[in-house]
Amino acid sequence: MYAGGDSCPGKGARCGEMKMDEYRVLLVDDDEAMLCLLTRWLKKAGYLVRTARNGREALEAIELECPDFLISDWAMPELDGMELCRQVRSLLLPHYVYVLILTVKNDATEMITALDHGADDFLSKPITEAQLLARMRSSRRMLELERRLSAMAHADSLTGLLTQRTFYEALDKEWHRTRRSSAPLSAVMLDLDFFKQINDVYGHPAGDSVLKLVAELLLDNCRASDTVCRYGGEEFAVMLPETSEANAIIWAERVRAKLAALHVPERFKDLSITGSFGVAETSEDLRSCEELVDLADQSLLCAKRMGRDRVVAYSSLVQTAGMAPRGELAETASSVLARDIMQPLQSCLDENDSIAKAVDLVLDGSAAFAPVLKTDGMLAGYVSEKDLLGAIVSLGRWQQPVSSVVRSKVICYDEATRIEVIYEFLCRVSVRGVVITRNGRPVGTIDSGSLLRWYREPVGGPKGCGGATQAGLCEGSRPDRAFEPSPHSLDSACECPAGA
Repeated sequence: MYAGGDSCPGKGARCGEMKMDEYRVLLVDDDEAMLCLLTRWLKKAGYLVRTARNGREALEAIELECPDFLISDWAMPELDGMELCRQVRSLLLPHYVYVLILTVKNDATEMITALDHGADDFLSKPITEAQLLARMRSSRRMLELERRLSAMAHADSLTGLLTQRTFYEALDKEWHRTRRSSAPLSAVMLDLDFFKQINDVYGHPAGDSVLKLVAELLLDNCRASDTVCRYGGEEFAVMLPETSEANAIIWAERVRAKLAALHVPERFKDLSITGSFGVAETSEDLRSCEELVDLADQSLLCAKRMGRDRVVAYSSLVQTAGMAPRGELAETASSVLARDIMQPLQSCLDENDSIAKAVDLVLDGSAAFAPVLKTDGMLAGYVSEKDLLGAIVSLGRWQQPVSSVVRSKVICYDEATRIEVIYEFLCRVSVRGVVITRNGRPVGTIDSGSLLRWYREPVGGPKGCGGATQAGLCEGSRPDRAFEPSPHSLDSACECPAGA
């Protein structure tokens, strides 16, 4: 550890504006008396000092904790100052290290050699305290300029958070570390809800203020080992090392609650802020850190489709994605609506129906899952083949109500939604299918099979779907259920499937 304090470098200070007691110096000299003298002078001036007695010890110390200054004697046993300087410049370090060489040599040729090896400045022995501290003040100005330039390149100019590129650099290092240690690593994606409306209603200055407040909130709720970045626009990404998905969910829920209670400036007193969160944890089958972020992004997309202001974990989604082909399908789908290819609901389940009835309905239908309605006609959730298989382990469960196995998280799209939108959604996330609604009531379903059947025969509209646009909610079986829009819409009912 560095003598003179225990402050974490850069903590509590703006980029490029380090405090006096945050500058770390590594002194390297084989002369014990010289080490003691220089250490006393530097500590008295407020520097954090660590010492090494030769070049090899110095390299080991740098690998453990990178200093801001390296002050080294030229002539030393094992590894001299020139070779130490050359090797330091070849290392991939987190920031620039200013190298000051102490020497009795004054020959111009030797000075040029030292500069070519990577030295920044020299001090000729014998050294006085005033000379040393003056050189340190001069070199600090250069370091501060370098830090400011580095901050401009690696930090977002508005929020001060890392840029997306710098975030991925940090995530890649942590990714490889966790691969070696088998430690958990989670990623969280955050998107501010309806942020465009904030800019439109209150103006861009209000939007900028919100982004700054959110950045401060994220930093205040992160550990020193966590990494936060402004991913783009109103999106933020957070890396949580040594954190399982379950703990990442707890963290995200805590931040979501604080975000909703965030105090905004008085001039924007009617402004409310909420956010949608996607959480994912690394696993053995992931091949890169980019895939981890993509899983968190898929979860975020589901959180937004559920109604926003919530946290969705990737583990709650289906683990095997039904991916359809792109290319021609994506182009053709731009002119087709959900009502044109959906599987209409000719019959459906009440939450009080038995599991046996649910099995018969799924077996008789062509969809892999069936919507379940509440007694008031609103959507309670859905049941899938997988849910029913798990429920029929004993004959005694066949007569239990289907509400005991229903999944309440369902993604809903209006019947006028372009198939292109649903197609892109199903290709991006690990969800089996979606429910199609009209005036807030379910009228059909679309899954990957629906898209594949339509893609095979898209002549004059998909075959087998005639009359879908006129299909009512379980027409024939539930004629008493009307289609008046619910005052609650589907905000609390339409969520993302967690199985199937």
